[in-house]
Amino acid sequence: MPQRTATLVPHPRGTSGSPPGPSEFTPLLRVVKNRGLLERRHGWYARTIAVNALALAGLVTAVILSGDTWLTLLLAPLLAVFSARTAFIGHDAGHAQITGDKATSRVIGLVHGNLLLGMSYSWWNHKHNRHHANPNHIDKDPDVAADVLVFTGEQAKLRTGFRRWLTRRQAWLFFPLTLLEGIALKIQGFRDLRRQAPGERAVEGALLVTHVAAYATLLLTVMSPGKALAFAAIHQALFGLHLGMSFAPNHKGMEMPDPDGESWGHLRRQVLTSRNIRGGALTDWFLGGLNYQVEHHLFPSMPRPHLRLAQPLVRAHCRDLGIPYTETGLVDSYRQALKHMHDVGEPLRTDH
Repeated sequence: MPQRTATLVPHPRGTSGSPPGPSEFTPLLRVVKNRGLLERRHGWYARTIAVNALALAGLVTAVILSGDTWLTLLLAPLLAVFSARTAFIGHDAGHAQITGDKATSRVIGLVHGNLLLGMSYSWWNHKHNRHHANPNHIDKDPDVAADVLVFTGEQAKLRTGFRRWLTRRQAWLFFPLTLLEGIALKIQGFRDLRRQAPGERAVEGALLVTHVAAYATLLLTVMSPGKALAFAAIHQALFGLHLGMSFAPNHKGMEMPDPDGESWGHLRRQVLTSRNIRGGALTDWFLGGLNYQVEHHLFPSMPRPHLRLAQPLVRAHCRDLGIPYTETGLVDSYRQALKHMHDVGEPLRTDH
């Protein structure tokens, strides 16, 4: 079970029965600001971006030098790992963690998202910002909207045909489905071009096409079509799996605000719907800092290396207010998320 640093309160409201006010968050924000934890870490990000760029360049060079051999496919998993690092940098740029300058953040996001990964920076930001504003809110968070997966019994009841079959088995299918996420992100990026303004569409579209052309040219120039297809399949599947493993623990199985009820204050809305993952430096690196999901949601623009420094402050503040602060191990986080999806599909299995 997840480790909680505060006793679970019966209802996420103040003791008077009225909705919690902004004052719950204000003292914490003041402390965090006074500690300088919202200040940018330009040097840290410059090193991170440079190391990641060198790693990607080294892997591309290794692919070229390895040539048309099945051994080249051994480089695909490494490329998937550093593709995920690239996505984390784009994520941080979208939250203005790297720099407060919007134009510079957009350039960093376009390079790491559109050009290097073939996924739209604008699409991701548009979707992700709505998630941050209302995490786990069934009507407002696109991450819990009924799609391939569903997250509430009400959503499950509406499933028919093949989607009903999927929902009955969604806990078992979750990780296999993430193998398709790398391709799905690229498709979503191209589809989102219709939403974008003409100028934005031209830039984003050109970079997405450049990525696809460069990626295909690299593989087909170095390898035979069969090996190139196998390399791409391994790379994209493991990239999607890595992202799925990084995002799955964060909110699935956590509190879901009542769409018809009174809204929670910022502190409770973010803390009660988020789950942290315990671990050390390797966990921080593997999950791109998303293991500090509570702190990230409370302070989206906080630089990644400061999240672990903010954690004791947030945990103590939640303890003082009697607000549950959820933290668990990585494996147990997957168990909790999968159990939630399994429970959602239970009525459909019994009716089958």
